[in-house]
Amino acid sequence: MMKKILYILIATLVFTSCSSDFVEIAPVDDLNSLDFYKSKDDFNSAVIATYAKMQSQVGDIYFEMSEWRSDNLDLASPTSGTQDRFNINKFVETSANSEVNSAWANCYHSIFRCNVITDQIGGVDFDTSLKKQYEAEARFIRAFNYFNIVRLWGKAPIVLTQISPEESLTIVRSPVNEVYEAIEADLEFASQNLPNSYSYDDFGRATSGAAKALLGKVLLTEKKYSEAITILTDLIGEYSLLNNVADVFDPSNKTNNEIIFSIRFDNGIDGEGHGLWFGLSDISISSFTQKLQDAYELADSRKALLDYQAVGGLFAPGKFVDAEDAGTKKYGNDYILLRYADVLLMLSEAINEQAYTTSGNAYTYLNDVRGRAGFTTPLTSVDLSDQTSFRNAILQERFLEFPLEEHRWFDLLRMGAATSEIKSGIGVDIFTTQLLYPVPQSEVEKINDDSIFPQNNGY
Repeated sequence: MMKKILYILIATLVFTSCSSDFVEIAPVDDLNSLDFYKSKDDFNSAVIATYAKMQSQVGDIYFEMSEWRSDNLDLASPTSGTQDRFNINKFVETSANSEVNSAWANCYHSIFRCNVITDQIGGVDFDTSLKKQYEAEARFIRAFNYFNIVRLWGKAPIVLTQISPEESLTIVRSPVNEVYEAIEADLEFASQNLPNSYSYDDFGRATSGAAKALLGKVLLTEKKYSEAITILTDLIGEYSLLNNVADVFDPSNKTNNEIIFSIRFDNGIDGEGHGLWFGLSDISISSFTQKLQDAYELADSRKALLDYQAVGGLFAPGKFVDAEDAGTKKYGNDYILLRYADVLLMLSEAINEQAYTTSGNAYTYLNDVRGRAGFTTPLTSVDLSDQTSFRNAILQERFLEFPLEEHRWFDLLRMGAATSEIKSGIGVDIFTTQLLYPVPQSEVEKINDDSIFPQNNGY
């Protein structure tokens, strides 16, 4: 799908002219978009543009705002160009932090692209089922953006249609529960209207399974455990754990049955590759915390996914090793956002949170992930004697399974463990107000009305 570079180029031309008012959510220099959207091919171009926008979010959101915020990584001191990252890592960022500003703008620019599709697709005549698919893809990506927004900043402007620059200045920061209502509505529509699979050429587009997996994560975050169990159980048997966890990240195995949704890249196409993720010229300056490195037992096959390996003249964690394209000088491995191991551990967590038991599926799903990692002795109620010990086991298992995959900071927030785990991981004491990021001050000042658009407490 991402190989259809012509579509991406067309979509880029359509979407690059956006207002600087209120983070690009309202078009100013409109390239006559009402005339552009006339056919299913036009809307396919627009949908692909929403996927293309996600590529930049790997760095802006999942690395800078999530991984560097967690106890997976610790930056000893700032170097040229990393002061804002250092401040995020040490919980001393301000509302002027460029990484925070970039992430906010990225999310809302992506939402704008989705809103163009959902606004205009009803007025064009082509196959009804395909129209629903395109709308569902846009709503899936919009939901992903709002899920990141609400977890990073809390209350948020809910913009579900195209709006003018003037209207953007009147938008309120809606309560968290209303943001989640919008997310759920988008994902319910997506789960009902996306296909279960695609042909190889379109691999990477969102499926019904991806919408269900994301909805399950949303419901789990909202502590709607019964609903989360129901939706996540639908995915049992639809995907599978690979026998070797390293194979999940093999760039030659991108279509494997553990991956539910990933951000696609292709280093053979100019502009579709990326730099070497967490690449180093000297592995002695690795930013992995000692806590993370010490967490793995000898039997755990996942440790090798963090071990640095030579890649050309640099080194990369095993999880992100790929061959540089000789022409583009870029790398093409995909960034996985949802995979089956996550579904199993979310289900195990939800079952335990609903009611602790001494046996059953909560143990089965947890032990499935541990077994694949190399642990031959399953955990039982002898090891996990109450709900708290089971919860801690899930948190630890996720720590071992998903480093560098954008989960850890959000796991700590969801499970109420951020304060203690950050302290033990990087030695920083954090306040409750620091569980949310500051809203970019430039956005606060544009609205200039604390009654509808206040800054987060503590900033």
